[in-house]
Amino acid sequence: MKSKAPLVRRYEGNPILTRDDVPYPVATVHNAGVIKHNDRYIMLFRSHLHNGRSVIGRAESTDGFSFSVHPEPFLVPSHDGIFAEYEEFGVEDLRINPVEGAYLLTYSAYSRHGVRIALARTKDFKSIERVALVSQADLRNTVIFPQKFQGRYARLDRPHSEISPWSIWISYSPDLVHWGDSRVIMKPVPYHWDEMKIGPGAPPFKNDKGWLHIYHGVFGTMAGAVYRLGVALHDLEDPSEVIGVSDQWILQPEDPWEVSGYVPNVVFTCGAVPENDGTVKIYWGGADTVMCVGTAVIDDLVELCLSVSRPPL
Repeated sequence: MKSKAPLVRRYEGNPILTRDDVPYPVATVHNAGVIKHNDRYIMLFRSHLHNGRSVIGRAESTDGFSFSVHPEPFLVPSHDGIFAEYEEFGVEDLRINPVEGAYLLTYSAYSRHGVRIALARTKDFKSIERVALVSQADLRNTVIFPQKFQGRYARLDRPHSEISPWSIWISYSPDLVHWGDSRVIMKPVPYHWDEMKIGPGAPPFKNDKGWLHIYHGVFGTMAGAVYRLGVALHDLEDPSEVIGVSDQWILQPEDPWEVSGYVPNVVFTCGAVPENDGTVKIYWGGADTVMCVGTAVIDDLVELCLSVSRPPL
């Protein structure tokens, strides 16, 4: 890319949501899944309560920039059955995955046993049905593709492993509950902007060249870790085939509320909304403290994957 113009244009009104916008006591607003539902943007954001544990709130918007927050949290740790045991320490970093006319919600469930992925379902963002706990510990950052591949659902996730540190894996399921046939498809690159770890970000969305996936990558510095966003392109028919991974990041912490906050030097996405005009709205948490948004041209992101590319493994 020869232009010096940023690939992701930050919204001039950032941050678009802070703790001051929430009508119940929270310390942060960040890492939100976002989807367009019935011509309204739905944001399901994470907040730390004042005891340090997390809940998921709900906000809505007509334009994708100005959000109003519902007076009560949308998802809090369960008090019933096995979910109560595994959500004891909080629910975090929810993704909204549009699948088969409903929305599958994947989120991190924290407990004394570690972190694992929980799956829930909603059709209207009013009622919610918990479906299953779909991973063992330690695994998080799960996104589900919007369609089946040869009769199976497919997901991306990020297991913890010192042997293959914090890489992106793909798994398949016949029923959304039982997952397997797993393999690693993308790894960090040594001495690179994402060398410490990578993980799924926003759920992938389709364009004519493939499935575009905006992911996060982490680089360690003497002052601590820096979280940036990158982009990868998956094959339309076989999502385990990564056609290209941009060798460059598309977004890094720059604004004051991204550089300084609860966790400094972080931009972290859980949601992106492709629009009919060929752009995509990308939503990210700034420093684990506030929510921000920016726009990018989808074709520019695809071209970056194809022309400024590195091997996925």
